[in-house]
Amino acid sequence: MSKADLVEAIKTKYECFSPYLNEKTRRLWAAVEAQAMGRGGVSQVAQATGLSRTTIYVGLKELENQNQSANREQIRSGGGGRKLLEEIDLTLVKDLQSLVEPTTLGDPESPLRWTSKSGAKLAGELQRMGHKVSPRTVHTLLGWLGYSLQSNRKTLAGSSHQDRDAQFLYINQQVEQFQNLGQPVISVDTKKKELIGEFKNLGQEWQPQEEPLEVRIHDFVDPKLGKAIPYGIYDLTLNKGWVSVGIDHDTAEFAVESIRHWWLEMGQPLYPDSKHLLLTADCGGSNGYRTKLWKLRLQDLADETGLTIHVSHFPPGTSKWNKIEHRMFCHITTNWRGKPLTSLQVVINLITHTTTNNGLEIQAVLDENHYPTGIEVSPEDFNAIAIERHAFHGEWNYQIKPRTIA
Repeated sequence: MSKADLVEAIKTKYECFSPYLNEKTRRLWAAVEAQAMGRGGVSQVAQATGLSRTTIYVGLKELENQNQSANREQIRSGGGGRKLLEEIDLTLVKDLQSLVEPTTLGDPESPLRWTSKSGAKLAGELQRMGHKVSPRTVHTLLGWLGYSLQSNRKTLAGSSHQDRDAQFLYINQQVEQFQNLGQPVISVDTKKKELIGEFKNLGQEWQPQEEPLEVRIHDFVDPKLGKAIPYGIYDLTLNKGWVSVGIDHDTAEFAVESIRHWWLEMGQPLYPDSKHLLLTADCGGSNGYRTKLWKLRLQDLADETGLTIHVSHFPPGTSKWNKIEHRMFCHITTNWRGKPLTSLQVVINLITHTTTNNGLEIQAVLDENHYPTGIEVSPEDFNAIAIERHAFHGEWNYQIKPRTIA
């Protein structure tokens, strides 16, 4: 495996594990990977994860001293030493949670478990509330509470909008309201397109020694086999997913058709009495907020199903905050690591058999329809959409009601 492949493999693993790691476990995980890679491992892990070389060297030092520390006799008597800050300041943890919880989104227990505020900002807020606390202590407490601060590479994928955090808060309120009422809330997105055939797929899998799977040297689209375009729908409340695997183009028509299939096959049986549906989506792509065809096809879906479809888009440059990325897509990528995607049926099978310890279940179907690009929406058709825009950023937050057909 080349150096570039190794770095990419580590990057893939890190993207899957990072939301579950705190500051210390992230450092130790990186150190273990660097040790396993041998010479040059520190540089390669740093390149793949964005962690500093200093951080990884600290982790290596901790691993080196681990056995010594385990066998070292306790010097300090029980109960000795300075008390933890949270034991002295009894309201510190409660106030920290009050600052973090409103800016999270998406998990069934407490929507999204990674905060959009930095440790320094949180420490500043706590200091203004009368607490004597440093950013380092805030990081430690957040890790203890089960949060992880995403790296800039993940959370600042594009330019930062001035109302970014306010939109996160708004989406969070929408999600909690729908979940409390028992209404369906889904996160939607298109996964990376995949070439079908004997092509290299990053990652490693156990094989008989010196018998690796042979794949093509060059990654050119096979005109007979084509490519797979997975469009995903993830139920934030029930931890269930749906993937429509397309073969043509990633268009707004394909996106809405995938949502239609999900609703008829999975959503409606799970929410038989629901008249409302909340979608959280990226701001661009086939389900982008500027795409007229996206809204027109959502109107068609609303008319067919009788659903009022509520849509909230993530701000520009924050696509990696979409919950489907961390709760479904990364697990699919892990499940098919090292396996060539030799047919569309292989793709379907690998997606369907993706599970997690938290009970994730995914259904996958093949969509062989053709979705032409360049479809124009006439002003008459667009103006006939029964859309109601919210007072706060109506371009991102809106609802489309079913039209009464005479």
